[in-house]
Amino acid sequence: RDFNERCAQCSEVNWGLTDGGRFYCRSCHNVTEITREVVNTDFISNARIQTISKGLRKQEKTDEGCEWYVCEGFQLVLKKQAEALEALGVCRQMKDDILCNFWRRYLQKSKQAYCNRPAAETVKALSVCDSSTDVDSEPERPSLLHLLSLSESEGDLQTDCSFASSTSKVSESTSVCSGSVDGSLYLMKNQKEKLRMTMPMTLSFCYMALLWLREPMTLSDLLRFVVEGHIPYFNVFQHFPEKMKLCGLDLKIFCVESWPVYEEVYKKMLELAAFLDLPRFPDITDSCFLHPDMLCMKYLMEANLPDELHNWTCRVVKKICIGEADFLTLVPGNKSTRNVKYDVLAAAVIVVVLKLLFLLDDHYEWLLSDFAEERNKNNKEGGPYFEFKKWYKVIKCSLDVEQKKLDEERAKYLWRCEKPLFYSAKKKSKVLKRRQMVVNLQNQFGKLSGSVQPAEKPNPSSFQLSWSEENTDGSCFHGHSLKGILQEKCGLLTAMNPDYWLCTVKLCNEKLCGHLAHYREVDFPQSYHFVLRLFSFLLRIQPSYIHDEVCVIEHKLFNKKLCKKPKYNTCLRK
Repeated sequence: RDFNERCAQCSEVNWGLTDGGRFYCRSCHNVTEITREVVNTDFISNARIQTISKGLRKQEKTDEGCEWYVCEGFQLVLKKQAEALEALGVCRQMKDDILCNFWRRYLQKSKQAYCNRPAAETVKALSVCDSSTDVDSEPERPSLLHLLSLSESEGDLQTDCSFASSTSKVSESTSVCSGSVDGSLYLMKNQKEKLRMTMPMTLSFCYMALLWLREPMTLSDLLRFVVEGHIPYFNVFQHFPEKMKLCGLDLKIFCVESWPVYEEVYKKMLELAAFLDLPRFPDITDSCFLHPDMLCMKYLMEANLPDELHNWTCRVVKKICIGEADFLTLVPGNKSTRNVKYDVLAAAVIVVVLKLLFLLDDHYEWLLSDFAEERNKNNKEGGPYFEFKKWYKVIKCSLDVEQKKLDEERAKYLWRCEKPLFYSAKKKSKVLKRRQMVVNLQNQFGKLSGSVQPAEKPNPSSFQLSWSEENTDGSCFHGHSLKGILQEKCGLLTAMNPDYWLCTVKLCNEKLCGHLAHYREVDFPQSYHFVLRLFSFLLRIQPSYIHDEVCVIEHKLFNKKLCKKPKYNTCLRK
C-alpha cells in the first residue's frame, strides 16, 4: 500500500508482491526490480538474528515441488526444441526473436498470459476451491516462470496472477490427479474457441518459425529429425526440473506414444497461423531453398536420377506457374488460395516429368530401357544412356534395405522414459536403484542371447540416400544422358513418347473426401507405384498424398486439352 509509483508499462497503480519480495503490476504483470522495505519499530539493536528464510527451509524439507502450469511445461518443450534446431544449424534468431514472439502471441490470444483472465474461467476455478482449506489470499506468482523463459535476453513469461491465486487454492485438490496446478482443468476446458496446446503443436510452432525464416528445412525433414532423436519430442518431460512433479493427467498431456503425422502437424500449423492473426509470410522466391526448382534438384540427387531431368522439372514449374511467389508464400487465413506443401509439391513435379518421358505404364519404360542397354553395349563413346530398368533394380535394392531397417527400428522403439519418474526424495533412491537393476539385467540377457546392441544415433543429414559418381559399379545415374528418349523439334528437345495417361479425369472435393483423388495400388501400374513409394519413403508420408499433388499438377498442365476434349478418359496427346 505504501508503494504508489506508476507502472512503467501501463501507468497503473495496482501492485502485488512476488515470492522474492519484488513488486509486480496486477494489471499488466510487469515485474520491477524494486523490493519491499520492511520497517519494524520494535527492533532491538542488541538482538541476535536466530533464523533466516524459514519458509524456504520448510519447502526444502517437504520436497513437494513448485507450483507450475501446463503452459510452462510446453514453454520448456519449445525451448528445448529450439535449442536442438540451433544445434542443427538453424539461424539463432529463431528462438529469441521468432518462436518466442509466436509463443507469447499464442498465450495472449488463448488468454493464458499477457491479458486479464475472463471472469468465466476465474469463477470456474473459484468454484472448485469452495471445499478446499483456507490459504493466504495474497496472490503469488509461480516461481518457475523465470526459469522456463524462452528468451534469455528479454522479459520472462508473466502469467495472470489473479488466476494464479485462484488455482493455487485448488492445487491441493487437483494434486491427486495431476502434478501441475491446472492439469485437470486444462483437459476439461471447452476449446472450441481457441486452440488447445498439444505435443504435435510444438512441432507446428517450430515449422511455422522455420517457414517464417525460410530456413532450408522442410516439414518432412523436421519430422524425420524428431524420429531420429535429434529434436526432443518423445519423453521430453524427462528434461523438466525435478521440482516440476509430473503425474496423472500431466503424463497424458506431455507423454507421446505415437509417431508425428505429417498431415496433422501441417494442418495445426495452418490453424495456428490463422489463430495468431499473422501477416503474410516472407516471400518464397526462386533463390529460396523451399522453391520447387531447388527442392527438385535435391530430390533428383537423392533419388539417383539423371541431372538432365532438372531442366524438365523447371519447364513444368514455369509452365503451370507454381514457382511464383504469390503461389508459394503462405497467407494465413486466406481460404481462396491453396496451401503449399513444398516437399510434396517438388516430389510430385518429378513424378509428372517421369510420366512425360517414360510414361510409367509397365510397358513403354521397359522398351526405352532395352534400347538404351543395346546402345550402351555397342557404343562406348560419350556418356551412357539412362536405363530405367537398371535404375529400378539399384533403387529397389537400396530402398528395401532402408525400409526394413526403418521398420525394425520402429518396432524395437521403447516408448518408456529412460529417466525414471519419482515424486518424493524418499523414493528417489529406491526408484533409481530399481531402474539400474533393470538395465543391468537387460544387458546381461542381451549378451547371453547374442543380440546386437542398438547402434548409436546417426549424425543428422539432409540426405537419406547418397550416391557417388566415383563408384565403379555404375550405381550412380546422375551423369547419364536422356538422348535416347528425346528428339529435337522446332529447336526444342521434346519427348519421343507421344502419349500421357491421367491419374484421374476429375478431382474430388478435398473437404468432403479428404483427398483430391483416390489411390489404390491395384488400380495403377507398378512402375508408377514404385516411384510413389520411393518418394513416400524419402518424405515419410503416405503415397496417396503425393498422388493427390500429381493429379493437381496434371490438371493444371493439361487444363486446355481437358476442356476441349472431354471424350478422352485416360489418354491424352501432348
